[in-house]
Amino acid sequence: MPPAEPITSTANPRLKALVRLRDRRDRDRSGLFLIEGYRELRRAVEAAVPLTEVWCCPALYLGQNEAALVEAARDRGAEVVEVAETPFRKASYRDRPEGLLAVARQFPTGLDRLDPGPAPLLLVVEGIEKPGNLGTMMRTAAAAGAAALIVCDPTTDPFNPNVVRASLGTLFSLPLAVADTPAAIAWLHALGIRTAATTPAATRSHWEADLTGGVAVVVGSEQYGLSAAWLQGATEQVLIPMPGTVDSLNAAMAAGIVLFEAVRQRSQA
Repeated sequence: MPPAEPITSTANPRLKALVRLRDRRDRDRSGLFLIEGYRELRRAVEAAVPLTEVWCCPALYLGQNEAALVEAARDRGAEVVEVAETPFRKASYRDRPEGLLAVARQFPTGLDRLDPGPAPLLLVVEGIEKPGNLGTMMRTAAAAGAAALIVCDPTTDPFNPNVVRASLGTLFSLPLAVADTPAAIAWLHALGIRTAATTPAATRSHWEADLTGGVAVVVGSEQYGLSAAWLQGATEQVLIPMPGTVDSLNAAMAAGIVLFEAVRQRSQA
């Protein structure tokens, strides 16, 4: 069968359906999500994420390896759809598209799929609102060697296109679970994993806390911080000392600071 003609119209029904996946309601209804960019798609292919379609625009490729990546996705069962530049730019959610946009099936995110192993370092985040922060937290947790990320009561879903983008594809390699706060607390307690809850109300700095062994660093939302359930049930509360002229940090930055203090302690231990 000869290859299909490239899509050239911005009014194409399939293209419109693709664009609708930016909306959470369409993602939830279809069970699909978007992956855009060479690095993100490469990591999805390497992790055997179930891809249904790969939309490609060779005119926008930035390197020499895109065609081989598209073929690798095709070999894994994805339908390849070639698109002209104008409709691809309409479908892209980036200012500078790279000519690759895939559709994938959402994968399970239950707590029961996690196997943290002995003495794990975990990151738990609650009520995160901004997709960029959640994606950055994924990337940071992966860089710190965390065994998993648990997302509690999220305002934004982990399959938001901007979460995928900010994570640089680590969404596909870092074990991930989404749960409500009571379920996450019960799961951690059942495994004997201690919790270090970050809060400016704490009296102990993050470097004074014992972050070795099985421990979960817990970070709250950008606006409200952690809920009472996490603060009251935590093994200990910690703060990041800020001698400067501000009294709060970006949630993703706070997570990174405490995670890498845990890395320091664990490397010395």
